[in-house]
Amino acid sequence: MELLQDSIPKVSVVAASSSLLRPGLPRLVALLPVLAFLAAAPLAFTSSASVRGTAAFFFAWLCMFKVGLLAAGRGPLDPALPLLTFLFTALLSVKLRGAVGASKGKAPVSIVSCAVKVAVVAAILRLYQFRDRLHLYMRLALYGVHMYCFLDLLLPCIAAVGGALGMEMEPQFDRPYLASSLRDFWGRRWNLMVSAILRPSVYEPVRAHAGVAAGVLASFAVSGLMHEAMIFYFTLQWPPTGETSAFFLLHGTCCVAEGWCARRWTAWGWPSPPRAVATVMVVVFVTITSFWLFFPPLFSGGIEEKIQEEWA
Repeated sequence: MELLQDSIPKVSVVAASSSLLRPGLPRLVALLPVLAFLAAAPLAFTSSASVRGTAAFFFAWLCMFKVGLLAAGRGPLDPALPLLTFLFTALLSVKLRGAVGASKGKAPVSIVSCAVKVAVVAAILRLYQFRDRLHLYMRLALYGVHMYCFLDLLLPCIAAVGGALGMEMEPQFDRPYLASSLRDFWGRRWNLMVSAILRPSVYEPVRAHAGVAAGVLASFAVSGLMHEAMIFYFTLQWPPTGETSAFFLLHGTCCVAEGWCARRWTAWGWPSPPRAVATVMVVVFVTITSFWLFFPPLFSGGIEEKIQEEWA
């Protein structure tokens, strides 16, 4: 609560400076103290790695990128927004849309789905008590499911706060386990907040100058670097191992190759693989590469035991 109170005048500076200064270097210079505050804010949560990592995701990644876009005169932050709406959008850094006409065609949050995810998390927490008997890969699989369920439960709670302000939050996951391609997984199903902020800040500027493939690779490279930063906030271990960056560079390269192959298959008149087969291939590839490169830096150096104690 004290951190939130300290952050309110900082965000007020964002609103004031963006309304008085033209986009570009002058606005960016005025916003540098705010960017520094956002980078340091997660470190205030010293007692819990989980809370610190979650705060880093919202403050030090999504919010910083939105403030950076504001400095350039782009992105969702608008000085003309009502102060409360501006604060909510900036501090929580979620992709919001106006309630008028926004709910059209939008499925409500499923109570059954939430109940199932709560039951899954409870079962996983129970299994953590037997971690010494579980194979490493089984533990990593549990962490992956735990992460997905936790985020998919957290974000609707944030959406409820936005609803109280007369806004709705767009879905941030769309059944990623049904992805039919890597591009489908990363672009339309998994953690859509990150896709929404990387698209205007990295992908579109690079694509405009160097083409689609370069835009995709640049987006995955930046995502890898930001995940390395998130792991630092989570573990407080430095220097990074580079495995997370390698994970995202691998997936970015595979997405580019996948798009090239899909275009060639279409040009040659070859049929696409059955959706069920494609989905299994995506799930297997994401799982194997996550076990290999993504999860190990997260749970090294005693972090695994500390996280399990927090959730116990």
